[in-house]
Amino acid sequence: MTFQPTIGAAAIALAFAAAPVLAQVPAGYPATYQQLIDAARKEGKLVVYGATDSKAVQPLVKDFNALYPGITVEYNDMNSTEVYNRFISEAAAGGDTADALWSSAMDLQIKLAAGGYALPYKSVEAAKIPGWAVWKDMAYGTTYEPAVFVYNKRLVTGAEIPQTHADFARIIAQPKFKDKVTTYDIEKSGVGFMFMTQDAQDFPQFGALQQAFGAARVRVQSSTGTMLERISSGENLIGYNVLGPYALVRAKNDPSLGVVLPKDYTLVMSRVQFINKSAKHPNAAKLWMDYILSKRGQTVIANESKLFAIRADVSGETTSAELIKQVGEKNLKPLAVGPAVMEYLAPAKRMAFLKQWKETAGKK
Repeated sequence: MTFQPTIGAAAIALAFAAAPVLAQVPAGYPATYQQLIDAARKEGKLVVYGATDSKAVQPLVKDFNALYPGITVEYNDMNSTEVYNRFISEAAAGGDTADALWSSAMDLQIKLAAGGYALPYKSVEAAKIPGWAVWKDMAYGTTYEPAVFVYNKRLVTGAEIPQTHADFARIIAQPKFKDKVTTYDIEKSGVGFMFMTQDAQDFPQFGALQQAFGAARVRVQSSTGTMLERISSGENLIGYNVLGPYALVRAKNDPSLGVVLPKDYTLVMSRVQFINKSAKHPNAAKLWMDYILSKRGQTVIANESKLFAIRADVSGETTSAELIKQVGEKNLKPLAVGPAVMEYLAPAKRMAFLKQWKETAGKK
């Protein structure tokens, strides 16, 4: 779905209100960067397709407009699979599409970048993010987001609260949790499929976990918000592989929700962004990429968007530095931005994985 009026209208107002102001080259950037700014201002627009909630993107758009007035940002909010499908469809038809794609489905993003859709661009900020988060100066990881367990604090207590993946498999096999467990629909959610296939590689007892999901008659959803709503209400008791930033933000204001960072290992996803090779506004897209990776942009990501900044030099509660402090670096498993995340996208492997999932976890 698209929420252009929410962000697009705000962006237009900000852009034109501030248009007379001349954008300055950020401190530490080469003087030649002014040429990129001028070219982007001439383009005057940027179209982004993203799987990040528009509410979380709004502070970034507002700050980007303050930094680079005169560039209207049109942000289209979709789920991760829709970002991929819509872009592929529009690109094939030769019509207008996104200048930049920003999605939590790392595997689908790399598939597009590796498939020739990405514009090579060495960001001036590239050296400030971890090496595993950059692929061929085309695809960039922008966040450091944990996959967590979420539970209803009123109805799940004490030893029922899982601390590891093995705990989760054991606990949900209890009769109390039948029809009360939720996770992503891995056929519809790109990030859900990616997390689950990663668990299949990282968790030795994954088969038992699948069987436990089946015994519990797991309820699947395509959105994080729906899972959190149902856990909060008690319709579901516990959720698996929920995106940490959304869960932690909701839990701060919802006394019914508890969040666990698994102690055996915590998967870490990084929202991947690349610039469309055929972008109508490539210079504006380059400014946006540099801004998202900059210390200024990452500070907004951490403290206003609450998505966990990837840069080590950003301070705040939702940062990679804070997460490492809480969980310990050895227990965090960041997924590298690169072809390895695409392993289960091969048609035969994807079909085999989904078939097994349906026969075990998906049985009703």
